[in-house]
Amino acid sequence: MLHDIGVSMPTIADLVARRLKDEGVRMLFGVPGGGGNLDLIDAANRVGLPFVLMATETAAAFAAIAQAEVTGKPGACLTTLGPGAASVVNGVACAFLDRAPLFVFTDTQGAAPGAAAQFEHQHLDQRAVFASITNWSGTLTADDASELLDRMSASVSAPRPGPVHIDCPGGVLGENRPRGSISHRILSESSGAAGNRPPRSILRSARRPIVILGVGARRPEDARAVRSLCERRGVPAMVTYKAKGVMPDDHSWFAGVFTNGVIERPLIDESDLVIGIGLDPVELLPRAWPDGRSVVYCGRWTVPTDHVPFADQLIGDLPATIDELATMIGETDWNPEHIRAAVDAQRQAVACIGRRNDGGLTGQRVVQMAAAVLAGESRVTVDAGAHMFPATMLWPVNEPNQMLISNGLSTMGFALPAAIGAALVDRSRPVVALTGDGGLLMCAGELLTAAREGLRIIVIVFNDASLSLIEIKQQARRLAPAGVALGATDWSKVAAGFGVTPFTATNETELQWALDRAIECDGPALIDARIDRSNYLATLKAIRG
Repeated sequence: MLHDIGVSMPTIADLVARRLKDEGVRMLFGVPGGGGNLDLIDAANRVGLPFVLMATETAAAFAAIAQAEVTGKPGACLTTLGPGAASVVNGVACAFLDRAPLFVFTDTQGAAPGAAAQFEHQHLDQRAVFASITNWSGTLTADDASELLDRMSASVSAPRPGPVHIDCPGGVLGENRPRGSISHRILSESSGAAGNRPPRSILRSARRPIVILGVGARRPEDARAVRSLCERRGVPAMVTYKAKGVMPDDHSWFAGVFTNGVIERPLIDESDLVIGIGLDPVELLPRAWPDGRSVVYCGRWTVPTDHVPFADQLIGDLPATIDELATMIGETDWNPEHIRAAVDAQRQAVACIGRRNDGGLTGQRVVQMAAAVLAGESRVTVDAGAHMFPATMLWPVNEPNQMLISNGLSTMGFALPAAIGAALVDRSRPVVALTGDGGLLMCAGELLTAAREGLRIIVIVFNDASLSLIEIKQQARRLAPAGVALGATDWSKVAAGFGVTPFTATNETELQWALDRAIECDGPALIDARIDRSNYLATLKAIRG
C-alpha cells in the first residue's frame, strides 16, 4: 500500500521521526552520544516525540519494550556508537525473545571523505552484533532512506514482531532532503504458509480440550475471542507469564499459569487435546513436553515443532481463527468448579510454603499483601529471580499486559525500567515494580529517572541479601553456597539519595503501613521489604519440580 504523508522533510532525521510517529511510537529512550542521534532527538521533539534520558542503554530498551506491550505499537530507543551499542544488546535480545516490536537506532562511524578504510576508534561491526537478535538490521543512507524505512516498518511487526536495528553513520541524519511529498510505503511480508487445517474429527472427538494462551495472543481483540470460545464451549485456559490477564485470574475457566513445570501437570494430564493459542515455545522451560495428547497451534506466525510437537498450525488473523475453532470443538465434559478448585489448590500450595507465625515477611506474604492494596488499579512489572514464583502465581491480573515480565530471555534488571516505560504511557494509575535486590543493583540508577520524571512507581524490593534463585539451585544440587551473597543494602537510604520516598518493612505490620502510605505518594516510592528467603527452594520444587 502506498500513501503520501504530505509533509516536507528537510532532513533525513525529520523523515525518520515522522515515520516513528506514524508507526505509533510514543517517545524515544536512550543515552545519547555526540553523533547523529542528536539530530534524531531534535527531529523527534519537533513531531511530538519526547526523548527520555535513562541511566543505561539496556534500561532504555526495557522501557521501550514496556511501552510496546502496553500500547500495542512499537517502542524506540537510541544509543551512541561502540560502547552504547554494546550496552543495549541485552535489551534488544529481550525484545527479540519476547516478540516485542522495537526500533533500535545506533550511531556508527562513516568513512572519512576520500578515506580507504574505516576509523578503528570505538568501531564495532554493529550490524553483525545485532544480526542474530533482530528481525532485520540495516544501515541508513541518504540515497535510499525511504526504502530503508519501509523495510524497517515491515520488519518490526510482520510476520512475528521483534526488534529492528538501524545503524546511522555520522552526518547522514542531518543531511537535507529534497522538498516535496515523501512516500510512505508499507511493505507486506509473507507470514509463511499456513499449516493444514486440523481435521474436525480431532476437535470434535476431544472431550477435555485445554487451551494454553501465549505471547502471541495478547491484543484486546484476541482476549475477547478467547474468552468467548472458553465460555461458549466450556474449555479451560492456562496462561504463560506473558499472557497473564488474557484470561482473567478470576474467570471461571481460568486454569492457572503454564510454564512446563509440575504444578500445572494434573490438569494437563486430565486433558485429551492441547490448543496453543499464540503459544510460542520460547516461553517454556527447556524440558521435555508432556506427551500422550495431540497439540494444535493457532497464531499469527509459525512456530518450531522440535520442542512442542504441534501436529497442526493454523496461521492467520487470530480472532477469526479462534472463532473457527469454536465451530469445530464439540461438547466438553469439563466442570468449572473442578477447574477453580485445582487453581485454588495451586495457589494455596505456594502461599502456605514456609509461612511464618511471628509476623515476619516471606516473598509470598509480600506479594499477597501488596496485591491486596495495589492489584486492582495498578499495572505490575516483575523482575527475574526467586520472588518471581509467588508474584506470577499470586498477583491477580484481569487484562492483557497488566503484568509485564521478561520471559523469553528472563533477564534481571527489567522491572524498574519497564515500570518507567509503562508509567510514562499512563500517569493516571501507579505501576508496581517487584524486584529482587540483585536485579535492582543492576539498574539502581533508574530510580533517579523515575524521580526526575515524577512517576507514580512503587518499587518493592525483596531484600534478602542474596542471589536467591541461584542459591536455591545450588541447594538443589547439594552444592555449597558460593558467589551468591550480595551483602546488606539499605535500600531506603539509596532511594532517598535519588529523591524517591523510602519505606522499610521487616514485618507485616510495617509492610501494611508502608503500602498504605506509598500509594498516596505523587512521585516514586520504594519499599525495602526485608524477607526470609528460606522457603524459596520448597517453592521452586512445588512449581517447577
